[in-house]
Amino acid sequence: MNKNSVTEKELIKKIRELRQIQPRKDWVVLTKREILGDSATRPRNLFAGILEIFPRFFFQYKPAFATLIVLGILIGAFSFVQNSLPGDLLYPIKKITERSQAIFVSENEKPKLNLELANKRLEELNEIVQTNRVKKLAPAINEFQASVSEVAKNFLKKEGAASDPAAIKKLVELEKSKQIAEQILATQIETEDLDNTYKAVAETLISDLETRSLTEEKEEVLDQMKELAAEGRYFEVLELLPLINQ
Repeated sequence: MNKNSVTEKELIKKIRELRQIQPRKDWVVLTKREILGDSATRPRNLFAGILEIFPRFFFQYKPAFATLIVLGILIGAFSFVQNSLPGDLLYPIKKITERSQAIFVSENEKPKLNLELANKRLEELNEIVQTNRVKKLAPAINEFQASVSEVAKNFLKKEGAASDPAAIKKLVELEKSKQIAEQILATQIETEDLDNTYKAVAETLISDLETRSLTEEKEEVLDQMKELAAEGRYFEVLELLPLINQ
């Protein structure tokens, strides 16, 4: 055997010794930089930095931060509730919120509030129709009918409502919006209570106008109102009121 030859045993020993040698730190850094670029030598990435800063920020500003989170959640929840439609999970909460508003309204102002709510129900119905959400259609119609019943029940409770042009105008607008919805749905929305209100308002209005001193032109309008009332077309009587007030 050659003197310079290395036995298998000695070779294994040398390999083990090489494994124990640790490279210099600057050599490791330089090598990583050459292979992966500068970003490989950064102690942490952006995400890690944020994770490191966030706990310190939270604990330092904890009360204000917690308040902002709660406020954000409440605003988001309120938005979801207000945008909910009949048949949605959050819709009952929307109705409860509206009822709570009615507590702070005087009896004299309730007819106005009821008209506003009826118009909201009609807007919901129109939205459901336009977005073709068929499953929500029946609940929306029921909600509108219930709201209209509230309008009818409370409208005449307000003193002078039957001869108040502004109140009657809102009533007329509600009926016209309902008629548009009926055209879209190709069906009639039963509102018997509202029809009875039209009758009561029309009759009261005609009686009131008969006691006034009117011009010849307005007397002719009043005669038209009487003819329409005789035919049971009470809503059309209310539509003529602007001609008396102009």
